[in-house]
Amino acid sequence: MIIGVPKEIKNHEYRVGMVPASVRELINHGHSVFVEANAGIGIGFTNEDYEAAGAEILNTAEEVFAKADMIVKVKEPQAVERAMLREDQILFTYLHLAPDLPQTEDLIKSKSICIAYETVTDARGGLPLLAPMSEVAGRMSIQAGAQALEKSNAGRGMLLGGVPGVEPAKVVVIGAGMVGNNAAQMAVGMGADVVVLDRNVDVLRRVDAQFGNRVKAVYSTADALEKHVLEADLVIGGVLIPGAAAPKLVTADHIKRMKPGAAIVDVAIDQGGCIETSKATTHAEPTYIVDDVVHYCVANMPGAVPRTSTFALNNATLPYIIKLANKGYKAALLEDSHFLNGLNVFKGKVTCKEVAEGFNMEYVSPVDALNS
Repeated sequence: MIIGVPKEIKNHEYRVGMVPASVRELINHGHSVFVEANAGIGIGFTNEDYEAAGAEILNTAEEVFAKADMIVKVKEPQAVERAMLREDQILFTYLHLAPDLPQTEDLIKSKSICIAYETVTDARGGLPLLAPMSEVAGRMSIQAGAQALEKSNAGRGMLLGGVPGVEPAKVVVIGAGMVGNNAAQMAVGMGADVVVLDRNVDVLRRVDAQFGNRVKAVYSTADALEKHVLEADLVIGGVLIPGAAAPKLVTADHIKRMKPGAAIVDVAIDQGGCIETSKATTHAEPTYIVDDVVHYCVANMPGAVPRTSTFALNNATLPYIIKLANKGYKAALLEDSHFLNGLNVFKGKVTCKEVAEGFNMEYVSPVDALNS
């Protein structure tokens, strides 16, 4: 199979779909890899590094898309990239279709085979290809929130951990999944007063066992959520419903009643955000103010630490890339029901139920689509 790795073009996105070591693995399996010139430059990999691994360097994204059987990316394809997709071409990347109707429509129109990292599952009920970026984003959310609380950024002027004699900031983490757990780790490490809200009692037990009395694990009701959000100096939104738009748990009314200068970091923004006043921002302009509350809603947070993020992502995606290349998409997906869950759009059909329902489109099961 011919695998193509274009340079990412989203604002301040320096990650790359495959590092040279991953390219070498594909070459060793008998495949060809075409990499766009300078695709890895943002994380310190030169064209020569890719050539040494066996890749061929092409000057433009157009050339990469034209030659490749499978495109491996990091972020969802931008409009100019979607226009280059062709029928029967495999696209393997993060898609986050639920809040993005234009992308969904373009992928349907392309008749390509679109597999989303974020909806691939595993036998434990986890999301193995989303997990590494959730770990990065969860940890980064506390760094970003700490900065947002600085007075120069319109925050309350608080240090997360306080100092002896001064109370620390109260950090409220909504959702105790991969994002929330990693956010809690960082907030505890910085000495904050940490509350984690979730609706799964078993998950709260895990939080309690992991952190003990350093974190308050609270069952999330409307009353508890309101109480802790209004008391918070920093709120981290880490709620995820795989494939679907995130529920709006923090309302505009909550935001109005929060402390002036408080901050929120909505890590769920890739799926539309779990805070009603959230709108996607970029690393160039990461924050904005609503009712004196600082909002940080960068849609590609891990892109700020692209070297760490790219290696973490490649560790997770490489076995799946090899499987697609070695077996072809049909055999690779049909023999693995968890991998099959990653198929979002197939030759003009929507094969992710949550996306179809969200946009009131016809849904075709992945199995039916592949066997049609």
